[in-house]
Amino acid sequence: MRLHTAAILLLFGLGIFAAHTVKGSASSQSMRKFSCVTLSTKQLNIRNLVSYEKQQVPTNAIMFVTAGGIKICVSPDQRWVKTAIKRIDERRVAKRK
Repeated sequence: MRLHTAAILLLFGLGIFAAHTVKGSASSQSMRKFSCVTLSTKQLNIRNLVSYEKQQVPTNAIMFVTAGGIKICVSPDQRWVKTAIKRIDERRVAKRK
């Protein structure tokens, strides 16, 4: 009987430890809802872009969000991408004033 009680307590303790560990690791990392895996090669219309996010994992990319909420990933090395980022930043500053 004593061995049976010890086994139950051990399993209970391991269950609590596992639940706490999983909860802690999941809440300590921010999980992205969308991540760039492939990059578009098309140049986008800058006027339709409302925001962007820089991403380095799993690939170095800029994720643009259009006025319609569509997320499009592109290479950050292109000249038009740098221009688009600059324009979006300028719009943000103008809105704050």
